[in-house]
Amino acid sequence: MSFLKLIRYQNLILLALMQLVFRYGFLESQSIPLALNDWQFALLVLSTVCIAAGGYLINNIFDRGTDEINKPQDIVIGKQISESMGYNIYIALNVVGVGIGFYLANAIHKSNFAAVFIIIAATLYVYANGLKQTLLIGNIIIALLLSLSILIIGIFDLLPMIVPENQANMGVIFGILIDYAVFAFIINFIREIVKDLEDVNGDYNQGMNTLPIVLGVARTAKVVLGLSFIPLGLIIYYINEHLFSNNLYYASGYGFVFILAPLIYFTVKMFGAKSQKDFHHLSKVLKLVIFFGILSIAVINFNIKYA
Repeated sequence: MSFLKLIRYQNLILLALMQLVFRYGFLESQSIPLALNDWQFALLVLSTVCIAAGGYLINNIFDRGTDEINKPQDIVIGKQISESMGYNIYIALNVVGVGIGFYLANAIHKSNFAAVFIIIAATLYVYANGLKQTLLIGNIIIALLLSLSILIIGIFDLLPMIVPENQANMGVIFGILIDYAVFAFIINFIREIVKDLEDVNGDYNQGMNTLPIVLGVARTAKVVLGLSFIPLGLIIYYINEHLFSNNLYYASGYGFVFILAPLIYFTVKMFGAKSQKDFHHLSKVLKLVIFFGILSIAVINFNIKYA
């Protein structure tokens, strides 16, 4: 259980679920050719999960000082698992993840695509080893990497199969993946700032340069409050323009109840959020928004099919 906590298994399950939903809840029903067969796609998910797990692990190794202040009960490295063992597991996870990436890239005859896995693994290491201390850069990188875990499905499953005859249709489908990647980026970027608000005391003692340390907790909370109106506006527009206007009432209702309502709740609660407990709760709310946002692609697809 200590190892599972170390690699944030709940986040890894969410990541794997997200990729599976996009593949089998959306792409499989589009009557388009896909580059990966089922077991190759399973390898893509495994590769992504391994590299992400390695990222969480190395972040925990470098974050021990901060965690001793913010989350002493969650410390695993140095207690249940030694630091040297942690490094060995980190190396093994990345070897497996990048190795699978090389195999998949060659399987679809796009060997240069293997660079995606190397870049992700290297970026996670650089992030954990100091880049996260740079104002907003760390937040942006983590948000981008979540978006990339959506786009990587299109890179490996769609791009190799694009030919002039299906280019327009493939472009529309890839555009939908981009829409979801943008949504994931915005929500996760806001969530990363909320997590900085939650961890401000430990980050300050470790000399980090997060937004709450630069602006203060109260001002950063106002920034987050302002940012929260961006996804609110985008979701309202998307539901009205693409779902409700096309008589997709089940999908529209799902969007209102499971995505828009939690975002409104988040915005309202940000008005009075001050304590570590408040910010921890709001971070969980945004994780739920990401989860239900991912599932919405299957709900929309189901509503279109059976409308």
